[in-house]
Amino acid sequence: MTVKSQQPIIDAFKQAKQDQLFKYYDSLTIDEQQALLDQLSLIENPTKLISTVESAIAYSCNNSASRNFTQLPPAQTASTLDVSKRAMLAGWSELGLKAIARGEVAVLLMAGGQGTRLGSSDPKGCFNIGLPSEKSLFQIQAEKILQIEELAKEKLELKELPTVYWYIMTSGPTRKATEEFFIKNKYFGLSASQVIFFNQGTLPCFNLEGNKILMQSKNSICESPDGNGGLYKALKDNGILDDMNAKKIKHVHMYCVDNCLVKVADPVFIGFAIDKNFDLATKVVRKRDANESVGLIVLDQDLNKPCVIEYSEISSELANKKDPSDESKLFLRAANIVNHYYSVDFLNKMVPKWISSQEFLPFHIAKKKIPSLNLETGEFYKPSEPNGIKLEQFIFDVFPSVELDKFGCLEVDRAEEFSPLKNADGAKNDTPTTCRTHFLERGTKWVKENGGNVDGLVEVKSSYGGEGLQFVNGKTYKNGDII
Repeated sequence: MTVKSQQPIIDAFKQAKQDQLFKYYDSLTIDEQQALLDQLSLIENPTKLISTVESAIAYSCNNSASRNFTQLPPAQTASTLDVSKRAMLAGWSELGLKAIARGEVAVLLMAGGQGTRLGSSDPKGCFNIGLPSEKSLFQIQAEKILQIEELAKEKLELKELPTVYWYIMTSGPTRKATEEFFIKNKYFGLSASQVIFFNQGTLPCFNLEGNKILMQSKNSICESPDGNGGLYKALKDNGILDDMNAKKIKHVHMYCVDNCLVKVADPVFIGFAIDKNFDLATKVVRKRDANESVGLIVLDQDLNKPCVIEYSEISSELANKKDPSDESKLFLRAANIVNHYYSVDFLNKMVPKWISSQEFLPFHIAKKKIPSLNLETGEFYKPSEPNGIKLEQFIFDVFPSVELDKFGCLEVDRAEEFSPLKNADGAKNDTPTTCRTHFLERGTKWVKENGGNVDGLVEVKSSYGGEGLQFVNGKTYKNGDII
């Protein structure tokens, strides 16, 4: 298609009052003009897009309406911290391992972020948290997949190793570097064919009023990833759901790359969802205290549907309320860690609905400092204050579309399963140092539980969840040992 034949694209954006995009158009080379039009051509309806931003701003302003929140019903919840349910947990683990053995389980990784806050431009999954082994987050998680495949083979006495497919959602800035990292490291022992990369979508960035698209250069617009809620559109647009169906995958475990303690393809979690016949389930950890700034999984009493609420959406009184059945616990304590189970049948049915209507996936706005082109000077600048809006969708906004009896919530031990990498060292929580410490503390605990003696902290690389460590009984390990 020639530049001339793309005049309808220019007309469409001018009709949407985006004339600023063409301020420098006539001074561009033919190739530069083509690059701009190619980028703009990916936006189907500019006028609708601007209307979407206006709706998102209005939604943001009105989203603090009074709502009534309470705990999810007991039938929808369970806790791995309940030692009286060990037999039930073992049963769920067996169900999950059997599904893995049949090749019905896939893992879905959200890995689109860069380590910007950590002082790195590399994908966050490439980050080394400082373990004695110097493993990256990607390697830690790849080895968990290998370990759970081996565990399923051993427990169910299989002749061959089952395959857990690993779908990795990257972004434009991280895709190439992520793939190159996997190739360089020979997929960390996994088969290249079981690792599938795909990109999340992007959306234009706007000025603070939401009525003008910002420009990155004279022939490109500013764009940003569409948020973790963009996962659903990416599953469809990249043919991932079709691929899962072709591979006869029935169960998906989704998580975020920054959690160094994640139990990838957790058979207990998968078995919990299978046993209860849930369409969608989520893992949570117990809120540290009433003031912890985390989203919570709750029941919206007005809708009788599950949802996630931000800490700012509930009153101080409700945040501090104690559980009537146990005064040592908060009433609302199920902290969201973005760790979910999906039935593939449910995804097949709901993804087209979710991505076609803002009723299910509304856009949220985030005011950010967005490096962009100053149209008055024609110079690129980096603002010191927020100068624009990024649109994003949240993965959990679809929760209210799930029937309550088809939604589950499994509480897990934070010390065993959740330590995210968010901040550089020096911050209070979620740093490389806290992640490393939590990872080593968990392994050291496993060694001690199996009769080993430890002077300091050790790294365990040979176990999925603390099993198979009988060989440490009676042995002594020193600080920094790798087992």
